[in-house]
Amino acid sequence: MSYQRGDTSVLRFLKPKSTKTSIFKNNLHLVLPPIRPAVISTTKVSVTKPDDKLLSNVQVYPNPVTDQINLKYEISRSANVTIKVVDVLGNEIITLYSQRVEAGEKNFSYPLNNKLARGFYFLRVVAGTESVIKRISVL
Repeated sequence: MSYQRGDTSVLRFLKPKSTKTSIFKNNLHLVLPPIRPAVISTTKVSVTKPDDKLLSNVQVYPNPVTDQINLKYEISRSANVTIKVVDVLGNEIITLYSQRVEAGEKNFSYPLNNKLARGFYFLRVVAGTESVIKRISVL
């Protein structure tokens, strides 16, 4: 630890610890199979980060909703997707969609046809073990 004094403040500089755990703490740790000289390896290496999200970019429009709910979302790999309308107390009102979906950007539209009374609701989109909740108001 070293200290440096200025006119009105004290700055402290810490030397980084040289432990093995701090080296790989924020970096991607990749273990490759051993390679022998003059041999071509055919092992495929898959690199995925553990913080990759399955479900992203969930958008509900128009909000407030009058006659049709439009939903846009992106899914990074194939998974079961369920879209539900839930009231303020958490009670399930309608299941709009429940199927297996392939990876990519998806659009979903659902006509209301007076199935929901005026008020505030939540749209719950569940993909695999991840879920996103968006608030909607119905006029």
